[in-house]
Amino acid sequence: MSTWDSKVVAITGASSGIGEATALELAGRGAAVVLGARRTDRLAEVVARIRADGGRAEPAEVDVTRRADLERLVALAVDRFGRLDVLVANAGVARIAPVAELDVADWDTMIDVNLRGVLHGIAAALPVFRRQGRGHLVTTVSTSGLKIVPTQAVYAGTKNAVRTLLEALRQESTDGSLRTTSISPGFVRTELVDHVEDGGQAQQAMAALGIGPDAVARAIAFAIEQPDDVEIGDLTIRPTRQG
Repeated sequence: MSTWDSKVVAITGASSGIGEATALELAGRGAAVVLGARRTDRLAEVVARIRADGGRAEPAEVDVTRRADLERLVALAVDRFGRLDVLVANAGVARIAPVAELDVADWDTMIDVNLRGVLHGIAAALPVFRRQGRGHLVTTVSTSGLKIVPTQAVYAGTKNAVRTLLEALRQESTDGSLRTTSISPGFVRTELVDHVEDGGQAQQAMAALGIGPDAVARAIAFAIEQPDDVEIGDLTIRPTRQG
C-alpha cells in the first residue's frame, strides 16, 4: 500500500477547475476523495470518471456558505472511509470592480464564499483532526493577495484574510496535530474568470498566459505528500510569463 492509498481527502468546489483537477490527481494517486460542489450534475461526472479508472470517490452537494453542508461533507468522509486526512478548501468566487462602484452584493458574495466558506470548513474538520491527532488544511488563495492591484480590493482582501487565518491557526497548532497550506495560483485557465465582468480583459489574459488547473493540482499533491513533520506553509504557482 502506498502512502496515498491511506489518504482520505475532502475537496470543495470540486465540480470544475482546480477542484476537479485536484480530485482527479489525488484519486489517480490512490487517495479516497470526497467531493463537494453545488453543481451536482457536474460533480457526478467527476465521480463517475474517477470510479471508471478504479478510484474511490463520493459526492456531496455542498454550498460552502452553509455550515451544515461542510459538516455533512466531513461526516461523509468519516462514515465512508473511517477518517479525514485533508480538507482542500477550494471553492471561491471572483468579482472585479473599483471599490467606488459599491457593488455591495458582490462584496457579500466574496466574503461569504471565499472567507466564511473556509471558516465553515475549519469548524467542521478541526474536531475530527484533533480527535485523530493529525490533519491537514489546504486552501486555494491567489496571487491577487500578493500583488495588490486596482479593481481587486475586496477579492484580494478575502484571500489575504484566509492567508492570515491559516497562519494564525498554524501557530496555534505546533503540537504536530495540524498542518496548514495556502496555495496561491496566478493565471489559471478555469471557469472562475467567466464570472468576471471587466470587458474581457481577464479572459484574454487567462487565454494568453494561463496554466492548466492540473499544474495547481500537482502543487497541492506535493504539499500533501510531505512527511507528517514537514509543512509547506505557502506555495505560489503561476505561469512563467506572468508579471
